[in-house]
Order: sequence, then structure tokens, then C-alpha cells
Amino acid sequence: MRTCSSFRTAACTALISLVAASAAVGQTASPPAAAPAAQAQTAPPPAAAPAAQAQTAPPPIAFEVASIKPSAPLDPAQIMSGQAHLGMHVNAARVDLGFTPLMGLVTTAYKVKPFQVTGPAWMNSTMFDIVAKLPEGATKEQIPEMLQALLADRFKMTMHRENKEHSEFNLLVAKGGVKLKEAEGEPEPIPAADEPAKPGEMTSDSPEGRVRMRMGKNGMEYSGPGVNVKVSMTNGMMHMEATRITMKAFAEMLSQFAGNPVVDKTEIKGSYQLTMDFSMEELVALARANGAMAGMGGGGPAAAPGQGPANAASDPSGPSVFAMVQQFGLKLVPLKTPVDFIVIDHIEKTPTEN
Repeated sequence: MRTCSSFRTAACTALISLVAASAAVGQTASPPAAAPAAQAQTAPPPAAAPAAQAQTAPPPIAFEVASIKPSAPLDPAQIMSGQAHLGMHVNAARVDLGFTPLMGLVTTAYKVKPFQVTGPAWMNSTMFDIVAKLPEGATKEQIPEMLQALLADRFKMTMHRENKEHSEFNLLVAKGGVKLKEAEGEPEPIPAADEPAKPGEMTSDSPEGRVRMRMGKNGMEYSGPGVNVKVSMTNGMMHMEATRITMKAFAEMLSQFAGNPVVDKTEIKGSYQLTMDFSMEELVALARANGAMAGMGGGGPAAAPGQGPANAASDPSGPSVFAMVQQFGLKLVPLKTPVDFIVIDHIEKTPTEN
């Protein structure tokens, strides 16, 4: 989940993008331009519009009330016990976001991914706890729009959109065909939004449903829509075993290690089993690039949004992640494609008072 932090330095880095917000960019309508004064004086009066058309556009929907506080550093003991305040939870009219980076608020509000946001690097490591109340009649599908209003009102954020070319990778089937084993059994049922977390379990709500993370002495287990992954650390290496993962979820995961977005173009349906191993050096570099060491006193500033540790790695024979996918009969092919970006013109690091 985007909002997890300290344990993302090791296991969670591989799982951040699996609960990312939808990449669909919400479009907002621009108000009509005012007519020039000269035309307004000479033009004939317009016909009377029907009453429904004559009404002005309703104001943007906003939270009825919202409390914003800087997040306290994460407590490793709370993480291990499943009591850490992480992720987004929606229960009836209450919206609760714990240890959420400012970047996470923007990506959720505008339904984009971090690489699509151009803004200050500190947005990755400035964390907040937010508790808000939905207005009467509002739905959870309107939360992104309400977060836009909150960013403008409390963080004084202004932005504009740009469309420009961006590097990405297509995940394709390599010559010789796929070498993947199908997942066994049935997937775990997706828990209801109001289902309480089990002892030692952390949960967060994603657009596809609730996700769960369980911590143990030897690692962690992550489960959610389309994925079930176990992660352990041994001899300075992270071993990741996916007992069930879709190609779409696998591409999202690879995006964190490739440094640029990975798009599933395999046309492979169903869920599969796979294992991957990453060195501690790769994990630490990735954690710093995502601002993951911010809550625990980790060194080094976060990289600017969209500037991951492997951005320069467009050669599939270079970093281990490119060679790694080849063992599954897959390949990563670099290309450039037009992408919509959110460009932040101004944003305050400290929100206005509650």
C-alpha cells in the first residue's frame, strides 16, 4: 500500500503498487469563457433558458469536516502486532487515512500514479493522519473529489495538467512461450469494508477491495484482489513467493523495480505462482526513492516523483528485474507513450489549522 513506510524498506517495497489507485485520470470541466465586453453590448439578448439550465454549477463536493495531523513515527512493535495506523479505511461516513504521504493524497485525489505527478520531492516523505466525515448523501466513490477540495483548501494546492511522452515498459510473452504454473485452489474471499482486522493483521481499502497484511517473525503475507504474496528475509535477500497473482498485479509490482511504469500486454488470463529474490541494496535504493525511510529516521532524501532508482535502466540485460522476468517466459520492452501528468504549481508543506 502506498501509505506503508518503515517495513517498506524490506518486504513492502515489492508490494506498494498492488493497491495503487486506478490510473484513470478524472477530467474536470472548465468554466465557459466570459464574452468580450464589445460583443456583450451589441449582441441580441439570448433566449430565456429553461430553469434547469439557468442554474449555476454546484460547488465542488467537500468533506463536512476534516482533521489533519502530522503522523508520528511508526513503532516497529505496532507494525509487528498489526496495530499500526496505516492506509485508508472507509466505514459508513468516516474516512480514516493513516501515515499517508502528501503524494498519496494527490494520487488518490486525481486517480493517477506517482510517476504522473510532478512536484516537490518532500511530498513522498511528509506524512499525515487524516480523519474526515462524508457529507450526507455522499458515497465513497466521491472521496477523490473531496480530497481535491481538501488539498486546495487546506494545503493551498494549485495545479495544471500536461500531456507529454513518458518512458514505460510493456510486459510481453517472450519467444518460446510462458513458463508459469497456474495458481492452485480458490482465491481468498475479499473481506467486507466493515469487517474488523484479525489479531496481528493490518488492512487498507483499495479501489478493488480491502487488502490485508499480516506480519510474522520471518516476514509478512499480503493478500488482496488478484494477489497473495509471502515475503521473507534471508541472508540479506528478500524472497518473495506469490501463491496467486494476476499478470496485471505482477506488472504493477514490477513498476516499483523497473523505475518506470510496466503495462501488462501479455493477454494472459488467470492467476499464477512465481518466486523472486531481491538484494538488500536494491530494496534500500527503492525504499529511499519512495520516501519509505522517512518515518524511521532513514538516511537520504526521497527522489523526485517519477525518478525511481532504475530510471536509467532501459536495457533488459541490465538490472536483475529484467533478467528475472525472463525465467517466466516474459520480457520487458521499453517504449515511449503520451501520458497525462498532474503538475503542481504550488503546495504548502503544512496544512491550515483544523
